[in-house]
Amino acid sequence: MLHDWRAPVTPKSLALWFLSTAAPAPLRAGTLIDRARIIDIEPAAVRVALGRLVREGLADQAERGVYSLGPNAAALHAKARQWSRVEDGVRPWDGAWIVVLTHHLGRINRPRLQAGERALRLTGFVEADTGAWVRPDNLRRDTASLAGELAGLGLDAQATILAGCVAQSADDARFRALWSPDLLEDGYRFWIGELEASQARTARMPVTEAARETFLLGQSVIRAINSDPLLPADFVDTELRGTLVNAMVRYNAMALHHWSKVG
Repeated sequence: MLHDWRAPVTPKSLALWFLSTAAPAPLRAGTLIDRARIIDIEPAAVRVALGRLVREGLADQAERGVYSLGPNAAALHAKARQWSRVEDGVRPWDGAWIVVLTHHLGRINRPRLQAGERALRLTGFVEADTGAWVRPDNLRRDTASLAGELAGLGLDAQATILAGCVAQSADDARFRALWSPDLLEDGYRFWIGELEASQARTARMPVTEAARETFLLGQSVIRAINSDPLLPADFVDTELRGTLVNAMVRYNAMALHHWSKVG
């Protein structure tokens, strides 16, 4: 959850980010190149990145020099756009668990296996035993909707998803210990502090420098929010998590103001 948000971003991740924020509208390569220069990424690197995204199905080239998100990015895009409303997607926890079983899927196809594990982690699951992933059953969606989301993110559609599972006391305690509430709450406080400090700092910066910083910090915080397991109040301080989301909403509005001045 914590990392150096000032570290350089890759051309590929930058291109995918801007295509996602522009969606569903297409984006001209020239516009993307101009934005990338603000993040110190060269035009040639952007063009190479766009070519790779097209080959991977993460971007489409509608016409020469015009790009949009591809079909393989649809689920990730939908999840990424939920960051400001993540609290709407959870409900009070009644003590039950969601269990996803993958042990019967095989482990030969490593890319597919890794994609499935990534999908589960992105949705807050942790592997409790080999091929058995769990999370609190506090998501405000039914099993079919969750299955569709996980499949879109890369989980094999043949995975078994069990909701409303009641664990025996020993297993319940073991499952609860799979997450570190202290680390999660430290992360919330860290990012809140970074947002507040940056908001004060960028107010005194030239527009281009402010745009660069707000992009680097903003995308890092949004990534942290989107990868949060959204644990219930029985585990973590959910009010603190909500404070982080609200702080990012305010920061995003300020960042868009800076970017509107650079195009």
